[in-house]
Amino acid sequence: MTQTLSTGAASHDGLVSAEIYDYRQAANPVRPGLTEPIPYHAWPAALHERGPTAILPLDLSQQLGCAGPATSPALAAHFLRLLPGEGTKAAAQASSSLFYVLRGRGQLERPASGSIASVELHWSTGDLFVLPAGETPLLQADEESVLYWVHDGPLLTHLGVEASRPRFRPLHVTSESIEAELVQLQADPSAARSNRMSLLLGHPEFPSSRTISHTLWAMVGLVPDGAVQPPHRHQSVALDLIIDCDPGCYTLVGTEVDPSGAIRNPHRIDWEPGGAFITPPGHWHAHVNGSGRMARLLPIQDAGLHTYLRSLDIRFSGGLASQD
Repeated sequence: MTQTLSTGAASHDGLVSAEIYDYRQAANPVRPGLTEPIPYHAWPAALHERGPTAILPLDLSQQLGCAGPATSPALAAHFLRLLPGEGTKAAAQASSSLFYVLRGRGQLERPASGSIASVELHWSTGDLFVLPAGETPLLQADEESVLYWVHDGPLLTHLGVEASRPRFRPLHVTSESIEAELVQLQADPSAARSNRMSLLLGHPEFPSSRTISHTLWAMVGLVPDGAVQPPHRHQSVALDLIIDCDPGCYTLVGTEVDPSGAIRNPHRIDWEPGGAFITPPGHWHAHVNGSGRMARLLPIQDAGLHTYLRSLDIRFSGGLASQD
């Protein structure tokens, strides 16, 4: 229990007095009742499989003790369900908004604002696009569609700031370009020996961080049949979308590994296509595929921010700080 040793003088002239704590009791406030830990949580595909056109937030703000909707302290994830011929506006006070098309086809329009140019694009299943700050975009579906939408609005809310100007140009990655790169990756014999068989999607305006925006990181990951990936961890949160899998795929996650590199007392998250789950920062995690065919995962992280702060700290079981 945190102990307050003393407070400063009574408030005056609009100033407040400080709380002064014993360092031993206050240095790590990430615990229930103070700064709430990020929980394990999974959302089923049933959330978006039927129903009207809607924005469906994956909201953990009550558990986190922060303003919502928020899936993590810095990020908010949602499913967008769109019926044919209908649309919705994806409004958020955010500096980065990422959309992945889980299924469907349609178009996005965002009007110009001052010196910020308008944005128009057509999207289809497997496409990914990222928008900077600007006017609210309108998404309209040509056929029944579901998109996964992640933005950094909770971070801006915590900082008490508004996104007043774009930090990058809009980017659209087509499913065809992603598939072509995945074919090359799978043909590379060295890829099968790496810790992860994955593609990082980067924005040309952030070459030093190799991230999709200045705050967001995006990866298309393959988990081959029979794979039992060695655990790794990082200090960014991961908001994971399960793109495709069969029964028999799951993730093991926990706070410690044993001397052999296995996760101690792991929490198991079973996969289903179209489902989503959260991997808390600093927790070891490993993906397992016993389904009989390749599985695919899309983790979105706040690793652009952590890379800029030099705090990402990716670690692989066995003590490796990086993996080529």
